[in-house]
Amino acid sequence: MSTPSPVLPWVAYGVCAVVWGSTYFGIALALESFPPNGMVAVRFSVAALLCLGLGRLRKEPLPSRRELPHLALVGLLLLGICNALVVWSETRLGSGVAAVLAALTPAWFGIFTAREEPLGARGWTGTALGLAGVTLLAAPWSQKGIDLGGVGALLLASALWAVGTLHHRRHVTGGGALTNSGLEMLAAAVYGVVLAPFTGGFTSGPVTTKALLAVGYLALFGSCIAYTAHLYVSRVWSPVRAGSYAYLNPVIAVVLGTAILGEAFDARMALGMAVILAGVALVQYRSRVA
Repeated sequence: MSTPSPVLPWVAYGVCAVVWGSTYFGIALALESFPPNGMVAVRFSVAALLCLGLGRLRKEPLPSRRELPHLALVGLLLLGICNALVVWSETRLGSGVAAVLAALTPAWFGIFTAREEPLGARGWTGTALGLAGVTLLAAPWSQKGIDLGGVGALLLASALWAVGTLHHRRHVTGGGALTNSGLEMLAAAVYGVVLAPFTGGFTSGPVTTKALLAVGYLALFGSCIAYTAHLYVSRVWSPVRAGSYAYLNPVIAVVLGTAILGEAFDARMALGMAVILAGVALVQYRSRVA
């Protein structure tokens, strides 16, 4: 039996941090033409076909029949409900508030696995530092009129993301990575197709080239590549260690905004990034020595 590569989990972790750090922008562009559940239906229909097709080309093993309901449940929670909640929240909240609340995911992992895999002082300190850094980076206090509905949606989405990820980790052990991702995306696509006609339709206006390209990017990079990487790293690392990518997502978003869009960058944001990186480093170090 070959020894698993120690580098591959880091590559997968980096993909989650970088790609998902750019998807907030992609969702904002796609909202120009697609409402939340319509976006879920289109995005994951395309992504499911890509992943399942690639899985068959690679002749990946299929999951057992016993695992199919678990894959469907995880797809419904993570890719259907969570994505719809995040997209909907972005119609009511500024990106700073959204980034802070989405970054609660590692804390939820810590809470839900406290009995099985206690974090200890170092792990909780790193988790708190990461959240504090995201708060400093995003500065939600500078945004007026915070919508409580949007806040509640993101809190629910981050908690359900942790629940679904842990369920997959505990109940799905067979099947190939792309095949499992494709089946979960298929469940999300069905969810979107069923609900879209009753919640704003599949499109909210003329489908622009910009919105269509954004959905294509979300399907290929945000779903096929990053989500498959997420399932892999969540299996080989502890949940909190793997989930700490959520602290890096807003860092990537700020870097891309500054480099590509010429957005402002100041000392507060630099300090926030430094605090985030310190928190992630502490969680990673704690996980390696635990």
